[in-house]
Amino acid sequence: MKELKILLCCGAGMSSGFLAQRTRGVAKKRNLSVNIEARSASDIASYMDSIDILMVGPHYENEKASFEEMARPYNVPVVIIPQTIYATLNGDALLDLALSTING
Repeated sequence: MKELKILLCCGAGMSSGFLAQRTRGVAKKRNLSVNIEARSASDIASYMDSIDILMVGPHYENEKASFEEMARPYNVPVVIIPQTIYATLNGDALLDLALSTING
């Protein structure tokens, strides 16, 4: 499997940074090649051409359509991270969600 490139997005990148760190640890334990970055919403446009999936904090659910519009030219799926994963910083569940979205 090629390296999976995940971009996590929240307001300032802090919460998503902790979630990215946990998810990196899970990927390492599973021997998966995963690059996970956490950025603020204002930064994501510059990453669209280099990612496989955009995962957005639950507080951006109302803005999903605008994220999808931004991602469409790059064929990047946009996923709203469920509150249960986001609030508990569940790296296992986040990685499972990313993989199931990418692999269909």
